[in-house]
Amino acid sequence: MSGLNFPRFLLFLLISGCRATIPMHTDTRVQTGTNTPISGSDDWGQSTLNTAINADYISSIEKEVILEVNKVRSNPSRYAEEYLVPYRQYYNGHDLEIPGQITVVTNEGIKPLDECIAQLKNSKPVPLLTPEKGMCHSARDHAVDQGKTGKTGHDGSDGSSMNGRLNRYGRWSSLIGENIDYGNGTAREIVISLLIDDGVSSRGHRKNLLNGAYHKIGIAVGTHPEYRYLCVLDFAGGYQ
Repeated sequence: MSGLNFPRFLLFLLISGCRATIPMHTDTRVQTGTNTPISGSDDWGQSTLNTAINADYISSIEKEVILEVNKVRSNPSRYAEEYLVPYRQYYNGHDLEIPGQITVVTNEGIKPLDECIAQLKNSKPVPLLTPEKGMCHSARDHAVDQGKTGKTGHDGSDGSSMNGRLNRYGRWSSLIGENIDYGNGTAREIVISLLIDDGVSSRGHRKNLLNGAYHKIGIAVGTHPEYRYLCVLDFAGGYQ
C-alpha cells in the first residue's frame, strides 16, 4: 500500500495563568478501534492508573489514551519493553509496516524508536495525570475546529492559542504544554507515535509525556478531513 506521512506538532509554554469566562461549547466525540494487537501484559494495576474512569465528560477512547499515558509515566522501562521493543519488527528501512494498516513513510526510520526505548529504560516514574473537565473542553474546542477546517498546528481558526483556549474554562498554574497527533485511531498508536516523535529534533512530544511537573491533562479525540483522526492533549502543572 502507498506510504503516508502524518505530521505532529508541539507547543510548550511557560507563562502565568489568568481567569476567563466559560462560553457555549459544542461537544463532538468519536469512538475508534481497540489497541493494536502487540504483545504485552494487561496486568498494570489499572484501577490505580485509570484516573479518568469516572470522567463522564470524555469518551471511552479518550479515557484509554489517558490510561496509556499513565502506563508510560508509572513504569517507563516496562512500557518500553512490552510495547516499544515489539514495534522494531515493523520497520523496513524508513517504512513502518504494521500488518493491516497503511504503510507510513517515516522521516528517520528506526533511530528514534531505539532512542526512545533506551531513554524509557533509564527513566524513573513520574506522577500520574488526572483529567480536568475545563482542560478537556479546551482540547475539544481545538479538535472540533480542526475537524471542520482541516488545518493542523496549535493556532485555532479564530486566532486562539493553547493558552487562550485553556483560559476560557479556568486558570492553570506552573506550566502548560500541548501535543497533537494526526492519523492514529487507537490509544496505544497515539501514545507510541508521540513517544517515538519521528522527525521532531527536540523530541518535545516525548518530553511532554514524561514531564513530572505536569499533574493535569485535557484530551479530545476527533475526526480530521485529511488525516482521518486527531488527538489533542493539553498538559498543566495545576488547573482550577
